[in-house]
Parts: sequence; structure tokens; C-alpha cells
Amino acid sequence: MSARPVDCYIYYRVDPGHAAAARQTMAAVLASVEERFGVTGRLLQRQDEPLLWMEVYENVRDDAKFELELEHAAGQLKLSECLQEGVTRRSECFEA
Repeated sequence: MSARPVDCYIYYRVDPGHAAAARQTMAAVLASVEERFGVTGRLLQRQDEPLLWMEVYENVRDDAKFELELEHAAGQLKLSECLQEGVTRRSECFEA
């Protein structure tokens, strides 16, 4: 756990054939995170590469617990099935 709140960024590439399913899945993941942690996440797409997505979660107080729960939610909702083959979600957290 960080002494100060952190901002977490998770990025990955979505399979073009599963983009619509990935968007629905991510809506459910974001809702779950907000319900469990009170953290409102955002989903972004790279401007010049729309299959490169980034989740942004700001002001996370317990980053270790948050990341475990986030991975659990994404796993239960089978987000990995929507990613490009061989791609995993990469997570990085930063503090101010």
C-alpha cells in the first residue's frame, strides 16, 4: 500500500473482432470498481490507434488491494478473451 494516493493506468490492445464485447465488458469492470472502491475509472482509446486502450483510475488509496480486485473483476468478466492474441494488460501506478 502506498503512503499517498496513486493514479493507476492499465493499457492493452483489443482484438478487432471483439471490440464491441470489450467495451461492454469494460463498462461492467468500471462499474464494479466504482461500487467496490468508490474510484471512478475512465476508458480511453489512443487517437491514432483505436484498438490500444487505457483504463485510468485516479486517487487510489490502497493500490495493492485495488490492483488485485481489478484483476479479479476483469477475470470474472473474461476481459482477456477480448484482447489481441498474446496480449496482457499492463499496469503502472504513479504518485504525485
